Amino acid sequence: MPSGSDTTEEAVSGTSPDGQVPCAETGSSAVPARPGRARRLAALVRREAPRTGLAAVFGIALGLAFPPYDLWPLSLVAVAALSLLTRGRTARQGAWTGFVFGLPFFLVLLKWLHVVGWDAVFGLSVAEALFTALLGAALAVTSRLPGGPLWAACLWVAEEWARDRLPFGGFPWGRLAFANTGSPFTPIAALGGAPLVTFAVALAGALLAACAVTLWGLRGNGSLRRAVPALEAFGLAAAVTLAGLAVPVPTKADDTVDIAVVQGNVQQPGMDFLGRPMRITDNHATATEKLAADVKAGRAKKPDLVIWPENSSDLDPYQYPQAYDRIDEAVKAIGVPVLVGALVDHPTKKGYVFNEGIVWDPKKGPGASYTKQHPVPFGEYVPFREQLSKIITRFQRVPRDFYPGDHTGVLHVGPARLGDVICFEVAYDQIVHDTVDAGARALVIQTNNATYGRSGQPEQQLAMSKLRAVEHGRAVVTAATSGISAVVAPDGRITHQIPEFTQGVVSARIPLRDESTLADRVGAAPEWVLAIVGLLSCAVAVVVGRRGRTKDEKGQQ
Repeated sequence: MPSGSDTTEEAVSGTSPDGQVPCAETGSSAVPARPGRARRLAALVRREAPRTGLAAVFGIALGLAFPPYDLWPLSLVAVAALSLLTRGRTARQGAWTGFVFGLPFFLVLLKWLHVVGWDAVFGLSVAEALFTALLGAALAVTSRLPGGPLWAACLWVAEEWARDRLPFGGFPWGRLAFANTGSPFTPIAALGGAPLVTFAVALAGALLAACAVTLWGLRGNGSLRRAVPALEAFGLAAAVTLAGLAVPVPTKADDTVDIAVVQGNVQQPGMDFLGRPMRITDNHATATEKLAADVKAGRAKKPDLVIWPENSSDLDPYQYPQAYDRIDEAVKAIGVPVLVGALVDHPTKKGYVFNEGIVWDPKKGPGASYTKQHPVPFGEYVPFREQLSKIITRFQRVPRDFYPGDHTGVLHVGPARLGDVICFEVAYDQIVHDTVDAGARALVIQTNNATYGRSGQPEQQLAMSKLRAVEHGRAVVTAATSGISAVVAPDGRITHQIPEFTQGVVSARIPLRDESTLADRVGAAPEWVLAIVGLLSCAVAVVVGRRGRTKDEKGQQ
C-alpha cells in the first residue's frame, strides 16, 4: 500500500520538471530541485483518488443498509471496507478516508431533510461526517496493533457514543444497530442495547476485513496452513453474526390491554402539513368517533384506551376552547381515556411551548401529562436564535422554542402503565431506558412525521421502535399523525400497521410486561466500557508508534 509520502518520481531521480539536471557548484554536492506545490498536489490527488472513490462508494452502500432499503448485509461490507481502506495509513490519511466514507453515507441516510432544504441535508451530513473522520483516523492508528478487529469494533461504538451526545445533545441517526433491526444481530439488543448490536456488527465486519487481508497475502504463494488465519477470521465473523439467534428474547405477558391507535392524517405533507387550524384535531376526533360508532354497532371491540399521535391537537386545548371541546367530545364518545398529543403554551415563559402527551379522561378531562425532554435543535428550538436568525431567515419558521420536560413519561392511561416517548426521543438510549426503568409496562411513541412523509424517515424511525421492543422486552406502539402507525411485539415483529397518509384506526391487544431484560439491568455500562476500550487502544497505538520511531532513530545513529 502507498506509504502516504509526498515524494514524487522527479524528486527521487534528482531531475527538474523540465528534465534538466541542475548544475552543482564547485565543492558542493548537487541538490535535486523540489517539484512545485501544484505538481505535488496533483500527484497526491492521483494517488489517493482510487481509495477516495472506493470510500465514497462504500459509504453509499452503508446508507443502503438502512430503511427504506433495508439491505442490512451491506453494513458488514461497509465496515469491512472502511477497515481495509484505513489499514496501515497515517492518522491524517485515515481521517480523510473516514470523511469521504461518512459524507455520502449521511447524504443517503438523511436525504429526507430535503423538505427543509438540500443545504440542511448537506450541512448536517458534513457535521456528522466529521465524526467518521475521527473514526477513520483511529482505525488507521490502531490497525497496526494485534487484535485489530476488536479495537475497530470498540472504536465504532466510541464514534457513535460521541455522535449521540455532541453537539446540542447529539444526533443518533445512522447507528449500525438501526440498520440491523431485522437481522440475526437484533436479539443481541436484549443483552446490551443498541451499543452491543453496533459492536457485534462492527466486529463481524472487521473480521471479514482481516480475512480478506490474509487471503490477499496468499496470492501466488498460498498453502492450506497459511490460509488457516483467514478461515479462523471468517469463522469468527460468521459466529458473531449468528450468535444473536441463540439469545432468548423474553416475550411472556404479565397482563394484556386492548388499545386503539388513531391515525387521523394531515391535509398535506411537507413543511406546511398543519393546513388550516383545527383540521388535524378534527381528523383525529372524527376517526375516534367512527370507532365509537363501530363499537356501539358491534362491529368493533371497545378498547381499554386510545392513543393519538404527537401534534394530534394542532391548537393548545388549554388556550383554545374549540380545541378543548372537540377533543372532549371525541373522548366522551369512545368512553375510555385517550392519550392526546398537543403543543401547550409555557405558563410563565412567553415564546416557549411544551410538546406534551396528555391523558384525557372521558369524565375528568385532561389530567397527567408528559413533556418531551429532548427537543430537536434547529427544528423545535433554535440555539443562538438572535444571532443565527439574522443570517438564516429560515429559522423564522420556528417561531417558538420548545421547552424541555424534566421527568420520564410513565403515565397511567386507563388500566395500563405506559411509557410515553415523543418522536425523535426513540433514538436516544437513555430516555427510553429511564422510561422503562421508571415502570413502563409498554412503550408508546407519539410522533408526527408529516413533514417527512414518503421520504424514508418514517421507516427509519419505525426501525428504531423495533430495536427498542427487543432491547427492553416491551410492546412498542407507534402513533403517527400521517403514518407509519404500528404495533411492535416484544420480539420486534410488526403485528399491525397503517400506511402513510391514510386515515385509520388500529385495534390490538398488547402484552404488558414487568420483567427486565439484561440490557435494562446493565444500562449504559456496555457502551461506556466498549468506548473506553476503543479510546485506550488509540492511546496504546500512539505510544507503540512513538517507541518504534525512537528505536529506528537510535538504530540509524
